[in-house]
Amino acid sequence: MPLTQITHHDLDGYGASTVVSSLADPDRIVHVPRYGDVGPVVDGELKRLGRTAASETLLLTDLGLEEPTIAFLRRFAAMNRRRAPDDGHRLIVLDHHASSIEQLRRQGVEPQPDPDRPGLQRFGFNDPTITVLIDEGASATRMAFEHRALFATREPDTDRAADLTVLVAAVDALDLWRKDDPLFASGLALDEAFWDNVSTLVPGGHPAHDRVVSRLLLDASAAIRRGATPAALERLVPEIRGAIVDDLMRGEPDDDPALTTRMRVARLLARSDALFHALGDGTLLSFGLDPGTFQRVSDLIMAGGRASRLVNVQRTGTLSFRSNDGTALAGARLFRGGGHQDAAGGKLPSGSAFSLPDAVGQIEPTLNPPATAIENNPFAALRHWKG
Repeated sequence: MPLTQITHHDLDGYGASTVVSSLADPDRIVHVPRYGDVGPVVDGELKRLGRTAASETLLLTDLGLEEPTIAFLRRFAAMNRRRAPDDGHRLIVLDHHASSIEQLRRQGVEPQPDPDRPGLQRFGFNDPTITVLIDEGASATRMAFEHRALFATREPDTDRAADLTVLVAAVDALDLWRKDDPLFASGLALDEAFWDNVSTLVPGGHPAHDRVVSRLLLDASAAIRRGATPAALERLVPEIRGAIVDDLMRGEPDDDPALTTRMRVARLLARSDALFHALGDGTLLSFGLDPGTFQRVSDLIMAGGRASRLVNVQRTGTLSFRSNDGTALAGARLFRGGGHQDAAGGKLPSGSAFSLPDAVGQIEPTLNPPATAIENNPFAALRHWKG
């Protein structure tokens, strides 16, 4: 059964996805940085699942359950009631936020304490295909590992089982802020390594993103298992990252090992179809790229002739235009921006974006309005003049 995981964009969220990927083969992993974006993301999944004939499993980890998400849970149950009994989708929610329990109770959903596990609470939605577990005494990473029977298709590889155990324990100590835990400092070091690399090495949206981040976390956990102190781990992370990039770039025709790891990866990213959406005028749009990554990759793309203008949209709604034909400033001006002819910035009218499709939907109509709109408004044509 196909598996999609939606998880938080922090160490615990990625720890949970690393556990899941070690025990199953998720078809997609979606990371959500802001709890306010969970509602639109799960609504999109509900629409997709409503059009999907074969049964799938949707796994939510480390996402605080606010009102929109609880409404989604009810709509998921209603969708399943409209499907044939054997064709229903499965929904698994593994969470540990006290606010989630409060919100569920506020919405009239009462917990069912687990007699075998103090602190673990189950919430029912009158649908046996929906499992909602909330445990304030465990991180999402630990919950994913302990409740793996809900989704796992295999046990972890022998070589990785011990590393996974260390990862679970270190993330659990940090996420629950247990300062007296011997692994708390190691968890802090993991967190530093995570944030230093999660967005700047292989960005989210690229097919290799989760594989790279999970290997970084597991290789770092292996070092902790072998006795590495936080200081030693900090020194080892560049070496770990280099080994990951060596494997990632092996066989790539334009790889240059003399460059830094990020310079090398930029060449791979510049060829990616997953990271960039071509707009109507040929502008390539990316979503949520680290500014340094966008600078390196956009330069490679333009130098290679794939596009003459690119725009990167951040979740906060800021836009960065780059060009090699003097059109970046013209694009930025359409979004209350300014700057240089080939490097300019602006702001989305709505103030934020939550996904690549959302960003495309906000940029395309302004950057490339329908021909009828220009015909009916001659001033619109002037706004899109490059000169």
